[in-house]
Amino acid sequence: MLVSQLITTTLPLQGFRVMGVAKTGNELIARIVPDKRCKPLCSHCGGTGRHRDTRGDRRFQHVPLWNIAVVLVYAPRRVWCSACQGIYVERLPWAAGKRRQTRALAIFLATWAKELPWSRVATLFRCSWGTVASAVGYVVEYGLANRSLDSIRLIGVDEISRKRGHVYLTNVYDLEHGILLWSGEGRTKETLEEFFRFLGPERAAKLEGICCDMWQPYVDVIMSNAPNATLVFDKFHIVRHLMEAVDEVRRQEINEKGKEHRDLVAKTRYLWLKNPWNLTDRQKNRLGVLEKLNLKISRAYLLKEAFRRFWDYRLLPWAEKYLRKWFWWATHSRLEPMRKFAWLVRRHEAGILAYFKLRITNGSVEGLNNKAKVVSHRAYGFRTAKTFILNLYLSMGDLPMPESTHRFV
Repeated sequence: MLVSQLITTTLPLQGFRVMGVAKTGNELIARIVPDKRCKPLCSHCGGTGRHRDTRGDRRFQHVPLWNIAVVLVYAPRRVWCSACQGIYVERLPWAAGKRRQTRALAIFLATWAKELPWSRVATLFRCSWGTVASAVGYVVEYGLANRSLDSIRLIGVDEISRKRGHVYLTNVYDLEHGILLWSGEGRTKETLEEFFRFLGPERAAKLEGICCDMWQPYVDVIMSNAPNATLVFDKFHIVRHLMEAVDEVRRQEINEKGKEHRDLVAKTRYLWLKNPWNLTDRQKNRLGVLEKLNLKISRAYLLKEAFRRFWDYRLLPWAEKYLRKWFWWATHSRLEPMRKFAWLVRRHEAGILAYFKLRITNGSVEGLNNKAKVVSHRAYGFRTAKTFILNLYLSMGDLPMPESTHRFV
């Protein structure tokens, strides 16, 4: 098969034809010309137009053949469109917008960019990093414009750090399908408000449940923008606060009792924080010895285990009754960190008990956040949030891909 036939087979060339292919240096240059039997189409509305004039040659990078760069050269025509009442450049079926690459190459590079660092993709296919970024931008832009958001019922809101320091992204996930819906720079009230502007009031009104941590700016935005949704505070964030309180009790007790006590409880931090079934036999034996010494940390540990049983309830009234009982135990424990945690639970009691109405958590979100960090580490970090967000959409958004006659599998 001739190279010109390969290009014709792998490109949508309705109204155009390959006049010839020549090898120049390390490139295969394919000259594209219009088919005189077909009228040019307006790039604005897609209707037929009247040829007005022809512009200079444009070069379009195409998918390489046997690691040889392929370049399409075409002089686009300008047409007068009676429907649009204006002059527009004709529609080029192989072009990815105004980019200097074919749609097939954009999809090809973006497909590889899901699996490899962008710099590696650029090296493999002999193009620049900017070309790969442009390809990803095209595919993500298409996917965001063509995905459906009408069936979204349950969402989870969480943040991830983008790089060292307090530099965050706010991510919103579809909890039912485990995909990224939206990502924005920052961890502020304004960031989440931007998501709800993107979602629109009609879709926000259809949301049934929203899971997030107990950060008040998030709560305020959710309550004002999605009043019909049930706000559920994430179980795993609540447990994280509890673990911090238990560890604070341990540290305070060590500071109060000095070196002798420090030696006694040395290297026991994870004994108190682990679930009992995750302890090794050696850890269980040591924990059993320490529990007999009437330590403050032992009381904190028992309160932690008692709180864990709260999540086992199935009916809301019984869960609420148990939580009130646990609150009394914690506030009378004479352990200040546990008292603070108990009052934190009391202030957010409605959102915590909502878990028993709509059992959603951000457990899948934590897994997706770990995937986001892998994406970042794979590229050794991104200089800008915009580029990082593009890669998150590409890797985690499950976006529809543009159609292409070129096969990649």
